[in-house]
Amino acid sequence: MKHRVAIVGAGVSGLTCGVVFAERGHRTTIFAKEIGQQTTSAVAGALWFPYDVEPADKAIPWALETYQTLINLARNAESGVSIIELRQLSRIGEIQIPDWAVPLGARFIPSEVENGAAREAATWTGNEGIKSCEFTSGFAITVPLMDTTIYLDHLANRFLKADGQITENVRLENLEDVDPKFDLVINCAGIGARELVHDADLEPHRGQVAIVPRIKDLPYAVVCDDAPLMYAIPRLNDCVFGGTNELSDDLAADSATTTRIVAECGRVLNIEKPNILAERVGLRPFRKSGVRVERNHLRDGRTVVHNYGHGGSGFTLSWGCAEKVFDLATGRAG
Repeated sequence: MKHRVAIVGAGVSGLTCGVVFAERGHRTTIFAKEIGQQTTSAVAGALWFPYDVEPADKAIPWALETYQTLINLARNAESGVSIIELRQLSRIGEIQIPDWAVPLGARFIPSEVENGAAREAATWTGNEGIKSCEFTSGFAITVPLMDTTIYLDHLANRFLKADGQITENVRLENLEDVDPKFDLVINCAGIGARELVHDADLEPHRGQVAIVPRIKDLPYAVVCDDAPLMYAIPRLNDCVFGGTNELSDDLAADSATTTRIVAECGRVLNIEKPNILAERVGLRPFRKSGVRVERNHLRDGRTVVHNYGHGGSGFTLSWGCAEKVFDLATGRAG
């Protein structure tokens, strides 16, 4: 049976679900208040790595499924997906490599030893020009990176090529407002699901980033989750400096925060203060009770499948969750 599918939300989750349904012959329309570079997804560093998401027993399998899909997409230079080394660092004790990362080739970054003592110059970032004394341990793993300035458009174009439609500037009070001609509704509203379906478990984890020019001799991403959170993610034409993770609804960029982010990244990377090309803020849709991928029914009897609450892992879980949504919607899963 082919459905008429309405997808609410045009971030990475909505677009990915759109591709999955449209390419399998379902008449699919995406409805969204914002599209493209206006979405929360556009602000993301979009480095594949499970972050700020629960529960692990569901998130990790979805992440690994997405990993395989993205590895394949990276063969297409126009997709915006590339493969990059991520160096995950810690300022506190010995970092642990997650069990799921070992089969993907994750490895500890060894300390260099001189005269029986570990060097303080940054082995953890592994470049003579990049120095930082405070990192005590780290590991490296090769992962997909989605350049949001390219990848989101790639998904949208792929969706439209499969005869999907996108309707923007749509503000829904509730899911029942979706035109009755759509017999299947997919809720990918992100943080908007808080009001749309009155989910009090959703909370906004505010992330602010600074976009700076591409940094010479930075061929890998650097991430440290210890306070202060910092990451530097090189893309094709620029570099994303971050960041923050705070409970807040404030979408306004804070200049003092930008100054702190750029100063910390510059210090770790041992570079002069770069020009700031842009400041961006997004609200990670973290759900305290875990990602919601669930089939239900609207008050008018239509089937709805919820797909939200991915926290900081929207890109990382996108294809795995979209496949689960498809299975739930078409009766291929309980």
